[in-house]
Amino acid sequence: MNERLRKQKTYTGADLVEYRDEIIAEHTRKATKSNRPRTLTKKERNMLGIGKDEGRARVSHVRISPLKARVVAKLVRGKKVAEAKAILAYTNKAAAPILIKLINSAVANAVNNNNLDESSLYIHQLLVDEGVTAKRWRPRARGSAGRIFKRSSHITVVVKEQPEA
Repeated sequence: MNERLRKQKTYTGADLVEYRDEIIAEHTRKATKSNRPRTLTKKERNMLGIGKDEGRARVSHVRISPLKARVVAKLVRGKKVAEAKAILAYTNKAAAPILIKLINSAVANAVNNNNLDESSLYIHQLLVDEGVTAKRWRPRARGSAGRIFKRSSHITVVVKEQPEA
């Protein structure tokens, strides 16, 4: 890819078609913070077909502690979708029904938006990030107060097609 393309703020349609492989290679390689390529626009990502091999779903501000949700997420990360749903159906934790709904949504996005085969999907990524923490106070002995942290989570699920082995 020539220097002119690296300095451009956006790529033209002709550039995206002509230099497709080089642009994708440039944006998928590991780079240091100072040498990072510019972020692609949504239109450029669509033209290059980036993100068309996956289904995503995200839920924000779920009132469950991230620590408790991560315990359940660890059970199904990397598993096939059908197997993950079966595991979660018999997991007696508060995060299990939330993750089932989220996985169903990610699968629906993959099937309807990107025409992927539901039977070959697996959970590629399952992130549980910390959300907003509401702080409350509870009266304690001799006029003091104890802190109560009501934690919330942001959960993201990415499903992809299993590569043929």
